[in-house]
Amino acid sequence: MVPMIRKLLFLILATAALAPAYGQDKSLLYEVSGKGLPQPSYLYGTFHLVCPADLQVTEATRKALAQAQRLYLELDLDDPTLLASMMKAVAMPAGKNAKDILSADDYAVLDSYLKKTLGVGLAQFGALKPVALQSMLVSVMLNCEPASYDMKFAEMAGQQGKEILGLETLEEQMAALDKLPIEKQFKELADMARKPEDARKEFAGLLAAYKAQDLSQLTKLMRESQFEDDSEKFDEEILNKRNANWIPTIEKAAREKSTFFAFGAGHLIGPKGVISLLREKGYNVKVLP
Repeated sequence: MVPMIRKLLFLILATAALAPAYGQDKSLLYEVSGKGLPQPSYLYGTFHLVCPADLQVTEATRKALAQAQRLYLELDLDDPTLLASMMKAVAMPAGKNAKDILSADDYAVLDSYLKKTLGVGLAQFGALKPVALQSMLVSVMLNCEPASYDMKFAEMAGQQGKEILGLETLEEQMAALDKLPIEKQFKELADMARKPEDARKEFAGLLAAYKAQDLSQLTKLMRESQFEDDSEKFDEEILNKRNANWIPTIEKAAREKSTFFAFGAGHLIGPKGVISLLREKGYNVKVLP
């Protein structure tokens, strides 16, 4: 995939990287079997944006992907229309701009921070939705050219000649994000720009918990975040509803072929997470080391 598309993918995927989790076994990789499945399938929880040095694919994960016959990500990264769809999806409605939504003080803070860190301010970026601006802030916090587990798995699957599919369309993913009040999304960005060191420390803590596969700690850190004031709505719109929508696709795919499913780690767990929903339907979902 060409660099331009990769950068645009980061714009869409960055928000899901911050999805909260719930107490669960310390693992990111799970095997799904039983209920008449002819062969096992696999679930893997990703952290969408990391520095290249932090992107580690374990031997067990490589083996699971190699054994699977195809790969499902949140989005179909092989879709030839994805680039055009993304360019449209991250744009604010016609005539709308960040200046119309942010207070004068918040606008000045975010504009100044973008100019200081990226050399370009909101005059150039103001017509982008908060998800796009957030990805820029995450890149600054990482202090590197970000890498992506989603892209890595797509690359590995492509090398193995496997089909790559998506659990949802870009339009469906963006529709979920659009249900979060845009005023709050912009306000949270301004707060991050106002307290960049606090934001950087929070992000570093989330990444450390993820690397330790400690999803309980990831939960704790998210609940204590000073940059999220409506976690219940976030959980419902970004996690729970999408999880429920994915289950029929996961079931159908697993019945047809051994499939490797990779999506944000926050979708894996909790009472309305993918693991619980599959177990409620009678599947065996076990931890793989």
